[in-house]
Amino acid sequence: MKKLNMRKNDTPGLLITFCGLDGCGKTTMMNRLISDLQHDYDIFVTKQPTNAVRNSEIFRNYMDCPDHDAFDYRSLSLLAASDRLQHVNKVIEPEMKKSKIVLSDRYFYSCLSNLRARGFEDDEWIYEIAESVIKPDIAFFFDVPVEEAVARVRRRPEEKDRYIDMELQYKLRKEYVDICYSNDGILISTMQPEDDCYTLVKNAVKEILNNGCA
Repeated sequence: MKKLNMRKNDTPGLLITFCGLDGCGKTTMMNRLISDLQHDYDIFVTKQPTNAVRNSEIFRNYMDCPDHDAFDYRSLSLLAASDRLQHVNKVIEPEMKKSKIVLSDRYFYSCLSNLRARGFEDDEWIYEIAESVIKPDIAFFFDVPVEEAVARVRRRPEEKDRYIDMELQYKLRKEYVDICYSNDGILISTMQPEDDCYTLVKNAVKEILNNGCA
């Protein structure tokens, strides 16, 4: 796994990202951190990809349907990468220039994991785009067995019947772990109690805040 050569954060703000499979617990951890930080810090909460991509026909086709013959996956990946680049440079970075702590539900790593999991391991263009994306100050990756992640998703009333490509989930899990280790991320198993998981998150954030960031 080649390391992403992202650009350094040269703003007075802080960027914290949360990645992993659907159902990995990242949103729970993110919401707990928001609750803790919002009283003492100026924070900005966001997500990737933006709704412009999430609501597109090609994205919904890949998320909700088993038949993808109408679309080339590279076209979705390029769309998502473009969306993330625009979002980082025109939404996230301006907020960080205001000394805000930005918390992002998913980040560029998710774009890479999905591309690789679908068999495009040799594509170089995504690494070139990454050079224009800000490297997070902390990148959390939450890991859980695929069966548990899917069970958690199925417990959401609005997603109990959603199409889930199980084979893809196994590949995505491996890619997330590999990306984490190759890009200085923090890997946290959410099979342990929620409070224990959050303690790891809180301590990592506390360390960087104590070092004078944001």
